[in-house]
Amino acid sequence: MSTALVSIFVMAYAAIALEHPLKVNKSASALLAAGLLWTIYALAGGDFHAAVHNLHESVASTAQIVFFLMGAMTIVEVVDAHNGFYVITSRIKTNSLSALLWLVGFVTFFLSSILDNLTTTIVMISLMKKLLDRHEDRLFFAGIIVIAANAGGAWSPIGDVTTTMLWIGGQITTLEIMKGVLLPSLSCLVIPLLITSWVLRGREVVAACAIERRAGYETTPFEQNFMFCMGMGTLIAVPIFKSITHLPPFMGILFGLGILWLVGELLHRGKEDDEFKEHLSLVAALKRIDMSCIVFFIGILLAVATLEHTHILGNLAAWLTQTVGNEAIIVTLIGLASAVVDNVPLVAASMGMYDMATYPTDSFLWEFMAYCAGTGGSILIIGSAAGVAAMGLEKIHFFWYARKIGFLAAIGYFSGIVVYIAQYKLFH
Repeated sequence: MSTALVSIFVMAYAAIALEHPLKVNKSASALLAAGLLWTIYALAGGDFHAAVHNLHESVASTAQIVFFLMGAMTIVEVVDAHNGFYVITSRIKTNSLSALLWLVGFVTFFLSSILDNLTTTIVMISLMKKLLDRHEDRLFFAGIIVIAANAGGAWSPIGDVTTTMLWIGGQITTLEIMKGVLLPSLSCLVIPLLITSWVLRGREVVAACAIERRAGYETTPFEQNFMFCMGMGTLIAVPIFKSITHLPPFMGILFGLGILWLVGELLHRGKEDDEFKEHLSLVAALKRIDMSCIVFFIGILLAVATLEHTHILGNLAAWLTQTVGNEAIIVTLIGLASAVVDNVPLVAASMGMYDMATYPTDSFLWEFMAYCAGTGGSILIIGSAAGVAAMGLEKIHFFWYARKIGFLAAIGYFSGIVVYIAQYKLFH
């Protein structure tokens, strides 16, 4: 049975990694893998009651992540519908290309820690199209935005889906992950910024056009500011809600979503244009969220759960420990692997590989895992959702990114590793 499970999972993993050449959506591969793996586990395991019990446990833990992601993605869509991100983008103005690069890098870094790296990348690259006329300049900026978005998401429990998974799973806590990974993540961004700004030194911004609000649905400055503050406040309040009530994060995000929904209904109840009102509503935002992304998480997390329940992941962890030995090297390799394959199944597998009795909450392994899995995907453009989004928005070629940006991301990645290990040894 173990051979069959591993073979199917490896084939599904390959299909997910080769999603674009195969032209098969990774969500389909993940769901197919989950169905096949649980079917084999139930039939070959011999104990149907144990299989059903384990499936119930896996569904419960998966649902927490899915509910949280759905809530966060809906909140971001509501803010975007109100042109709320104009509050940030309209304030980015400078004539120096290097100064603009630093400004965009840090705005992306901190915005990603509140939103998520995919949404932040889309917002910032869309802004660059309005600010920069030269396509070559926009390509360099897109590369830095990918690095900054992934680095910014790594140190926040709500900034990257892999960090969120570790947070919801109890492997990390809010304050500790922020304290432990902030400096390494900053190093991961600052080193590439220093090199790129030196390359672009002395060059001036060639403006494309003035920044404009989204055409079609015009919201008032009050509505933009109000809904931006409400949306960001809701996301920031979730870790606080968890620390006070000790309830799972998905409960906080759903509670906040309910408040945002009510406030939105009251804010727009006087509008006579039904189509405009519908566009701004939370119901419309729910229709715009990427459900294929949600389905992918469901499929891959349930697929990985079978390997955990059959002790395959535990045996793999024991083999890695015996063969490699050094935890730092193992996690570094996992981070490098995330540049080639999706980091969600990598982290999901790692969570099943290592026992929390041996590696308790906020231990070196989990914090280092959050950093490496979150930032390693920047080395190749296909290694993260942010990179794939940038690839589509700016038509970035795989090999151009590998030549011009990949080495910058790798230098940033390893500099962050050095900073984290030195910081850990200093304070522990």
